[in-house]
Order: sequence, then structure tokens, then C-alpha cells
Amino acid sequence: MIPTARQLVLATLDRQLLLERARLGVAEAVRRVCALQAQSPASPYLALWNRVRDFDPADLDAAFAERRVVKATLMRITLHVVHADDYAPFYAAMASRLRDSRLFDRRFTSTGLDPAEADAVLPELAEFLAAPHTGPEVEGEVTRRFGEHAHRVWWALRTYAPLHHTPLGGPWAFRLPNTYLAAPRTGAPSHPDAAAGVRRLLLAYLRAFGPASAQDFARFTLLTRPATDQALRELGDQVVRVAGTGRGALLDLEGGTVPAPDTPAPPRLLPMWDSTLLAHAVPGRVMPPEYRPLVVRRNGDVLPCLLEGGQVAGVWRAVDGGIEMTAFRALDGVAWRGLTEEAQSLSVLLRDRDPAVYRRYGHWWDKGLPMVGNTRFVKG
Repeated sequence: MIPTARQLVLATLDRQLLLERARLGVAEAVRRVCALQAQSPASPYLALWNRVRDFDPADLDAAFAERRVVKATLMRITLHVVHADDYAPFYAAMASRLRDSRLFDRRFTSTGLDPAEADAVLPELAEFLAAPHTGPEVEGEVTRRFGEHAHRVWWALRTYAPLHHTPLGGPWAFRLPNTYLAAPRTGAPSHPDAAAGVRRLLLAYLRAFGPASAQDFARFTLLTRPATDQALRELGDQVVRVAGTGRGALLDLEGGTVPAPDTPAPPRLLPMWDSTLLAHAVPGRVMPPEYRPLVVRRNGDVLPCLLEGGQVAGVWRAVDGGIEMTAFRALDGVAWRGLTEEAQSLSVLLRDRDPAVYRRYGHWWDKGLPMVGNTRFVKG
């Protein structure tokens, strides 16, 4: 059977726990969805609120504190939260890409240093970060070796070295200045470790976002096609080809299923940079192409979205002690009631944590988004 475009949308929502909130612990939920985008400290919390039944933010606080889930730079060279057991293989898969993104960038090459000089400091960095230190403290340590170039060397190292961000408390566990801790395993992974990591990451990706194409996997990770092709050869019949509609073969796990096309998709208020919006080749599955310029801003900010009927239908923001929702198209009364119930529930969570979440991104509204449709305000 060839899955329809609608079924591919539903498959993504189902595997992302967005068709029905799951009764799962937070660490297992993170494992199930592969990774949670974490550029903003609030986003993993709001992502899990959308996905886990009776979600309690304190459970994620505890998971961070106990290092059952960790926050680190990984896929797409951005911050993600992953299950602690997944960090080492995911890092092994991404290490070369992370390193190249920094050591061959002009911000590092302009120092005149050789990449090997940055690599040579990794063991010392791991030793120094056996206990947590802030970024300025690490840069001060690096200064003793690299002098005037320390800032740019640390800029590179904090991306490609195996480091975790350390929770410091506050409403969303992490706050500035960023504080770092060496990952349990340090050093550059060997080629076999990297290959095994790509295999593990590809399986996790398909479990969370499949059926999907090799191009989709590249979009999610920024890994090269040769690395993906090697992983597919080595995985053998663990990954199967699925006929696609107009875009060639898709990949999925053996035994992977897709929902029936008439499966309802409930309303959701997705956080900024939700992985569902970033896991497939542009324009993605749940983002109507005409709305993409409204949601994805010029600098790459991805605004918090309203999901209605399994598709992005607008944006939301926390303002004036409540939730403001703006639709890009006309929505009927049933749709607004569902979104309002979600907004009321989200307001309860934010009331005790951060009623003005994402406040620093309010300038996108202040500048005027070219929106059409209705705006509704739900008092917290």
C-alpha cells in the first residue's frame, strides 16, 4: 500500500505522540520522539506537555538533574534534549559534522591555528569540566593556552566537544550563563563508532518521524548522503523501502505502520522550533507552504504554532497573563473550542513557571506579522 500524503502527516503526528498524549515517563517519552529541540530552555517542557498525559514539569526537572536526559549540541548543530542512553551514539554520529562546522569556519580559520591544536585541548577540557563550569570560566581556562584566540577556540570547542549543558534551576532548568559538564565519554569517536552511531540515529529517526526519505533524514541531521547510504547497507532488512507519492521511495522500520486516513488529529499548541516542523525536507509535512514565511522568520526563528487538523493553522504567544492565538485562516467554532481548551491548560502550566514564556521573541509580533484570520485571547 502506498501511504497518502495525509497518512504521512498522521504517521508523523502519531509517532511524535501528537495524536494522543501518552502515559509515559518523561525520559521514555524523549526516547520515543528521538530528540527535542532545545534552543530555548522552555521548548522541551512545552513539547512534552503536548505529548505526555498529566505532564508535570517537575518530572523533567528531576530527569535533567539526574542526567536521565541530557541537553547538548547535536543534530543540525543545534541544542537538543535526548535520552542519556542515546547521547553517546548520537554524538558519535554527529561528531565529524560538528567539528567540521566549526574548525573550517572562518571564525576559527582566521586565528591561523591548526585544527589539530584545538583537538589537542579536548582531554584537558574534559578534565577541567569533570565539574560544572560556566562558559566564561572555560574561556578563561582556554586563554592560558590560546591567549587572544581563546574566544574563537572556545566558540568551536563548545559545539564539537562532547559536552552537556548543566541544569541550574529556574522555571525551565537552564539559564545564562550556560554551564557545561564533560559527557561521560570523551574524545573523538573512531570511524566504526561513528558508523554505529549513524545506524542508531537513523533507526531512532524513523521510529519517531517515518516513513521518511534519505533527504528528510539529512534535513533533520545535516549528515551526508554517503553516511546515510552506508548505514542503510549495514542495517539490511531492519529498514524497508516504502513506495511514495510523487517523491520516490521512503524508508521505514520493518513493521512500521501508518494510521488510517480518517484518523482525527487533535489541536495542539506547539513550542518554538518543535521538531515536528523541522524533521522533513522543506516545506515539511504539517506546514502549508504559504504559511512558512509567517512561521519561520528570516533569522531561523520558528514561532510557536497552532496545530489544527494536523496542520499549522496559526501562531500563539503568551501575553498579558494569558495566551493569544492568531489563525492564518478561518476556523470554525469546533476548532476554536479545541484550541481554547488547550490554551487554558497551557496557561495553568505557565502560571506556575513562566507566564511570559518566549517574551524575547515578541518583537516578531511588534513588527507586525502579515496575518489574516481571527485572533482569540484566553485569559490565564
